[in-house]
Amino acid sequence: MTTTTRLSELTGDYVLDTARTRIGFVARHTMATKVRGQFDEFEGGVHLDGDDPSKSGAELTIQAKSIQTRNQRRDDQLRSRFLDVDDNATITFTSTGVEQVDATTFKVSGNLTIRGVTKPVTVDFEVTGEENGCRVGFAGSVVINRKDWGVNWNAATGVLVSEKVTLEFDVAAIRQS
Repeated sequence: MTTTTRLSELTGDYVLDTARTRIGFVARHTMATKVRGQFDEFEGGVHLDGDDPSKSGAELTIQAKSIQTRNQRRDDQLRSRFLDVDDNATITFTSTGVEQVDATTFKVSGNLTIRGVTKPVTVDFEVTGEENGCRVGFAGSVVINRKDWGVNWNAATGVLVSEKVTLEFDVAAIRQS
């Protein structure tokens, strides 16, 4: 965020700029490597209230089948055995609260639904920039335990793939009003 921009100037409704937004994840595979991936199909919106950030909110819907790790075999297993995309087509996040930590940092609490299981999470976000009041950027992440959402395949998976997964959000949003 530029030093001349005040939060109140960003108040409004925004939609995700899907061409400039990345929704990704990182999971440790065995002890030596990390698997990084992303979701290519998603949509969402943000309401910002710069005067009272607690009145801000966000919604995100991800098409689970759009998962990509640059390995077709792994992607097919993630779609079928881990995410069960035939019965659970979407992953969703709906905020329930926003807390301002400092001038550019926020804690966004909400409900994350994966495989039909909904659990509360809190994502740490930072406002990373703005462009003429019409576009705003955010970066955030949260570490979840995939087993809390039933994202598991078999006993060997629990040994080979870490239970902890970092969800990463690099968001660009375009002002609508």
